[in-house]
Amino acid sequence: MSSDNRIRNVVVVGGGSAGWMAAATLATYLGKGASIRLVESEEIGIVGVGEASVPHMKTFNSEMLGIKEVDFVTHTRGTFKLGIEFRNWGRLGDSYIHGFGRIGQGIGPLPFHQFWLKLFLAGRAADIGAYSLQTVAAPQDRFMVSPGNAPADSPLSDIAYAYHFDAGLYARFLRTLSERRGVKRTEGRIVDVVQRAEDGFIEAVVMESGERIEGELFIDCSGFRGLLIEQALKTGYVDWTHWLPCDRAMAVPCEVVAPPTPYTRSTALKAGWQWRIPLQHRVGNGYVYSSSHLGDDEAASTLLANLDGKPLADPRPLRFTTGMRRKLWNRNVVALGLASGFLEPLESTSIYLVQSGLGRLLGLFPSRDFDPLLAERFNRESAFEYERTRDFLILHYNATERDDTPFWDYCRTMSIPDTLREAIDLFRSDGRYFRNGEDFFALPSWVQVMLGQRIVPRGYHPIVDEMPEDDLVRHVERVRQVIANCVGAMPSHQDFIDQYCKAPNP
Repeated sequence: MSSDNRIRNVVVVGGGSAGWMAAATLATYLGKGASIRLVESEEIGIVGVGEASVPHMKTFNSEMLGIKEVDFVTHTRGTFKLGIEFRNWGRLGDSYIHGFGRIGQGIGPLPFHQFWLKLFLAGRAADIGAYSLQTVAAPQDRFMVSPGNAPADSPLSDIAYAYHFDAGLYARFLRTLSERRGVKRTEGRIVDVVQRAEDGFIEAVVMESGERIEGELFIDCSGFRGLLIEQALKTGYVDWTHWLPCDRAMAVPCEVVAPPTPYTRSTALKAGWQWRIPLQHRVGNGYVYSSSHLGDDEAASTLLANLDGKPLADPRPLRFTTGMRRKLWNRNVVALGLASGFLEPLESTSIYLVQSGLGRLLGLFPSRDFDPLLAERFNRESAFEYERTRDFLILHYNATERDDTPFWDYCRTMSIPDTLREAIDLFRSDGRYFRNGEDFFALPSWVQVMLGQRIVPRGYHPIVDEMPEDDLVRHVERVRQVIANCVGAMPSHQDFIDQYCKAPNP
């Protein structure tokens, strides 16, 4: 790219986690040759409930932005997350953990769960959770990061984990970092968007003060309203409410009354589910529900009745439509965060989708002529990622035996995408799952959730029968024992936080 065709002015519209993640990333990688400006209004505020993540956030913070983990966790009053506990999803009374990281130890071309399946179907193996470090450690409230001296073949050598964190504090932390790296912040409301007459590209945004802020590339992080991508460019929206019928949430923080669990909890309720996210200084809670099956007042009262401790605020209502923009990159606007679409927080993917979008944008970063092939590829890859993540979320709702409320009756009997139906049918047959291209959720995630939601395969891979029975039993039992021993060596989650990253009292 010649220097005279290089993009020199990037405007990020909107703050919050998405806006400041974008500003920090672009400031880090575009160097001194580009001006990064972020426009936000304190009056508008942010949604700020995306307080749980997936393990990729560690890579984003440390490798992309050079943030030390201890600084991030301390500043955001965070805790650690080994997975998500799902209660009452398959049936009332059920409980399972979708843990991060691998399950057991595969042999040759086959994953561990295939060997386990043969024994499990014969009644000779424990539930799948006994063979994953994360799913054994989480309910025991144990946590540690991988020690540098762990043997390479030990489960302790590669402990996958994510974070619980205060989203507002994360945005503030990234703002400080961004401004140190040259980002200019403008406070105020945007009252007009100016488009070029010849092609509809965004030329500038106009502030309430009258200031005109011009840019060549605009990053829309303006939340659900999509100020640029939708209100200005009329991009359109694909609605997935048919498959993901929850369209409301009530959110409320409560007091801490016990040490934080190293996992998020998702409890299926009458018309949706309740999240529980433990931080160092409070517990985040929310009820995600379908307004067709539950009123706002009942949702609020149900949420308040199911808190660990005293609420620290009134329940805050949120409205959303699950789906995505028809294009996430339209003309010279790239949408990130809630401006790009919304997949409910069931598997904590919102921060990841921002991170993934930023990585994709850097890889396809345009020059001032905006080659349409770049946007086409960006949109195709983004749609694939959203759709596969959507399918994984639908799996939780549809794979249920619950028939105790109209909501669960609907979810259990609704039609589902063909891509998901094929994945379920293949797994139900003999436990196989094939990752589709760059599908975000890998085999261990699909295996744990399908089994947890009572999709038990009828058989197993035929190659398993090549292993002598005694060797099979020894292998599966050894994995279980090694996992148990490793977990026994881990400190408590609270002890680890106290020694490593305890935040000062707010």
